[in-house]
Amino acid sequence: MKVEALIFNIIGVFCVIAAVVYGLWSHEPIGTTALVLSAGLTLLIGGFFWFVSRRIDARPEDRKDADIAEGAGELGFFSPGSYWPVGIAASAGLMGLALAFWYFWLIIIAVVALLVTIGGLLFEYYVGQNATQS
Repeated sequence: MKVEALIFNIIGVFCVIAAVVYGLWSHEPIGTTALVLSAGLTLLIGGFFWFVSRRIDARPEDRKDADIAEGAGELGFFSPGSYWPVGIAASAGLMGLALAFWYFWLIIIAVVALLVTIGGLLFEYYVGQNATQS
């Protein structure tokens, strides 16, 4: 996590410097505000990664003397045949379209579609034919 914290904190410091320089040269509040908010978000994520990295053991990615084989192994479970991400993408696209044209009725439909598809993805292996037996 130290590598990730370093990357995000460097980007955050760059955004702070860019916001100061941009604000002094242009006197334009919108771009300066966007850079300050970007700096805040990246520093927030970098701070979280730094906080977590202090409380966990060093991963192979964090050690300079680590071998490639130390990072091998199971990374987690990824569903090989799920169609729910396609539904989430379609629902998110519908939401973008509804917000772009500001159709309130379409926003409601898109919110319901997003909730259904996200719920379907989250509970895919708890109900139906894919349910795991305990």
